[in-house]
Amino acid sequence: MAIYNLKVNGKAVEVDADETTPMLWVLRDHLKLVGTKFGCGVAQCGACTIHVDGTSVRSCSYPIAAADGTEITTIEGLSEKGDHPVQKAWLEHDVPQCGYCQAGQIMSASALLKNNPNPTDQDIDDAMNGNICRCGTYTRIKAAIKTAAGQGDLS
Repeated sequence: MAIYNLKVNGKAVEVDADETTPMLWVLRDHLKLVGTKFGCGVAQCGACTIHVDGTSVRSCSYPIAAADGTEITTIEGLSEKGDHPVQKAWLEHDVPQCGYCQAGQIMSASALLKNNPNPTDQDIDDAMNGNICRCGTYTRIKAAIKTAAGQGDLS
């Protein structure tokens, strides 16, 4: 076990964990942030997507040792009131069905728009590739991303 220093959703935290512990379990078990979901466990479905220093990362395969000293953002930290432009667009387009993958979808979409505020259809397809929705809400996801792209602050 070792002590790792992270900044999670704007707050400095110290976590005592094995170096191989995936960030998903650090967030859920150590920090009680359960918005990030466990999906496949092998970084293939995107349900566990978080931001590490602003880049989307699959937390199920990202060890805490790699995260030491970084800034982590989870779905809980995307916006205080749940009113990030992507979250608002998700509601406007009634995107979620079962909802399980949605935190990961929103985190991938918000990372895309932060780095590319006016993505093309291909940019969206490329960025969202690997975020799997068993309900098949891909058309609504793409529409919501296009709506959010026209909004203001996407940080």
